[in-house]
Amino acid sequence: MADDTLTLTLDSGGDVVIKLRPDLAPGHVERISTLAKEGFYDGVVFHRVIPGFMAQGGDPTGTGMGGSELPDLKAEFNAEPHVRGVCSMARAQNPNSANSQFFICFDDATFLDKQYTVWGVVESGMEHVDALPKGEPPRTPGKILKATVG
Repeated sequence: MADDTLTLTLDSGGDVVIKLRPDLAPGHVERISTLAKEGFYDGVVFHRVIPGFMAQGGDPTGTGMGGSELPDLKAEFNAEPHVRGVCSMARAQNPNSANSQFFICFDDATFLDKQYTVWGVVESGMEHVDALPKGEPPRTPGKILKATVG
C-alpha cells in the first residue's frame, strides 16, 4: 500500500486520517512521513488550539518554539485554500522556516492561502480534532498518542 495517509491517534479517543498531498508539497509530505515513521510525533501535544481557527501541534517541547533536528524546509506555497480539515505547515516569519510543526484548520482561514504550505486534508476523524482542549496553550493539551503513515 502506498504511503498516502497519515493517521494521528489522539488521546481524545479516536483516529484522524489525513490524506497526504505530495502533488502540492512533496518536500513537506516527505518530512512529515519521515518524522511519523521515526516516532517523532508520538506523545506530542497540540499546544495551540484556537476555536474557529486551527489546532497546532508537532513541537516536541510543547511550547511552539521547538522542532526536529532536521533542517528547515523550503516553502512550497500552493493555491490550495485553507478551509476546514486542511493540514498546513506552521512556520516563523521566514517563509523557509517550517520544520515539524503543523496545524489543522477548524474553519475557513483563506487569509493564510499562499503564505503557508498545505500538505494534506483530513479524510475522517475531524470530530476528534474538534474535541481537542482549547487554549494557547490548553491547560491539559490534547496529545498525539501515535502517528502512522500507510
